[in-house]
Amino acid sequence: MEPTPLDIADPPRLHGETVQQWVFRRLRRTVMAGRFPPGRAVTIRGLAEAMGVSAMPVREALARLVAERALVLLDNRRVRVPEMTARRFDELVAARTLLESEAAARALDGADDAFIRRLAVLNRASDEAVADADTEAIIETNLAFHAALYGVRADSVLLPLIESVWLQIGPFMRMALADLDTHYPVDRHAEALAALKARDEAALRAAIEADIRDGIGHLRAQLG
Repeated sequence: MEPTPLDIADPPRLHGETVQQWVFRRLRRTVMAGRFPPGRAVTIRGLAEAMGVSAMPVREALARLVAERALVLLDNRRVRVPEMTARRFDELVAARTLLESEAAARALDGADDAFIRRLAVLNRASDEAVADADTEAIIETNLAFHAALYGVRADSVLLPLIESVWLQIGPFMRMALADLDTHYPVDRHAEALAALKARDEAALRAAIEADIRDGIGHLRAQLG
């Protein structure tokens, strides 16, 4: 018997988007936003029924997510999030730190006033989500802020690599939000915005590194 369905991300289907593309985008966002709990196994049939589509596009999407190491195939019908070890977690956090601090530094060239204002709007939305203790909104606004910062150039090579790491660490983001006030006492996004305005690369890199460390680094102790 299939357990309670996943809370699958449900963005509207874009004009010209195929069913396969839409299903993949929905499932990818579901994993990235931490809606796929660690240890939870789901069936292709269950996902297809929950999404109102046939099994074929779900099977294709899951194969792509397995290739991205976001999920593991248990057999020919079930998938789950890979087991997280302390070593793997360390590597993912290191990858996030290296890639994201570099992507932020490269955003300086395109950080005009309009771009900074757009980031400030996203940061206010993130602050409101935290104030409301809205877990879904906290995760989504955080992803939106970082994606906007790193995606200042449409041809960014780093953003797809960063998203690949987000996919692998996303299922554990909800664990990281427990006791947020203790582990995240300083608004690192505000620090990043100040560094962008000052065009201070070193301060911007430091803000992003601290954001990752404070945001998720404390989970390391739970992994042994």
